Amino acid sequence: MLTIKLSVLDQSPIMTGLDAKEAFRQSTELAKRTDELGYYRYWVSEHHSSHSLAGSAPEILVAHLAANTNRIRVGTGGILLPHYSAYKIAESFRVLESLYPNRIDLGIGRAPGGMPNVNLALNNGRHPNVEHYPNQIRELMAYLHGEDPHGLNVYATPTGDTVPPIWMLGSSGTSARLAADIGASYSFAHFINGYGGTRAMDRYLQAFQPSIQQKEPNGLVSIFAVCADTEERAEELASTLDLAILRIESGRGNEGFPTVEEAKQQQYSVFEKERIQENRSRMIVGSQQQVKQQIEALASSYSVDEVMVNTIVHPLEDRIRSYELLAEAFQLES
Repeated sequence: MLTIKLSVLDQSPIMTGLDAKEAFRQSTELAKRTDELGYYRYWVSEHHSSHSLAGSAPEILVAHLAANTNRIRVGTGGILLPHYSAYKIAESFRVLESLYPNRIDLGIGRAPGGMPNVNLALNNGRHPNVEHYPNQIRELMAYLHGEDPHGLNVYATPTGDTVPPIWMLGSSGTSARLAADIGASYSFAHFINGYGGTRAMDRYLQAFQPSIQQKEPNGLVSIFAVCADTEERAEELASTLDLAILRIESGRGNEGFPTVEEAKQQQYSVFEKERIQENRSRMIVGSQQQVKQQIEALASSYSVDEVMVNTIVHPLEDRIRSYELLAEAFQLES
């Protein structure tokens, strides 16, 4: 039987009535607890100009979380590379790797990280050149591994014996092909796009080309998941995520993540009910055994041995409980 590694994706959500300070405190508590439970990785995301997601500088949050944990790998899910210099990102992560050897992951993506004007704000009023993205990744990999890709006698420092691996994040076949061509690890965001992921991963696994970073393909899939002691409680908690996603789709994402009480009071139109049902393709919801079986099926369909779980529920105790139940179900080594 395939042994599945469980990991955590944390978007540092700001729950209704709370603030960014509390969101970061909760991220810290969740990282500590999942480290104790035996989860393999803990990734934090990059979002800008958002009142509902606190993580605008994941590389800083990574340093904080790594300092507050002992063995779990900590990384970004992910750095939005087109906004930045590959050289500067390489040096930032070489510093992190020197501080926490063999515990840092560098997940990258090319999404804007917010509304379209975020692109302009991050790039001095200009739009980033996304066509340069593939070359940026190659430059980044070269710098991380002590090479000088432009012949300028410039190297990413500090140097060291270990290198943080690059993970390419995506929700389409395009990112899968690029990850395969460059020879990076690949993470498919099923929690963003519930369709087409297995084809994208299959394309990555079949087309992978060895690189200076790795000789074999390495993939994982990330999913929204809500696990509780009973199916009824899981559905109750998941109803808050249903509402939050609807808010995001209607341009009301900055209203934050609702409580169970708010979700119970919400009246939905026929269209909204259909959208909720459609969005459930991006989630796994249920009791301990139900969620375990669905995660196993998801990993099998993607031909991967690692699933990254993104659980956004309120209060924090229920969020942590969801991860505890999964750790117990998969018999993680605490």
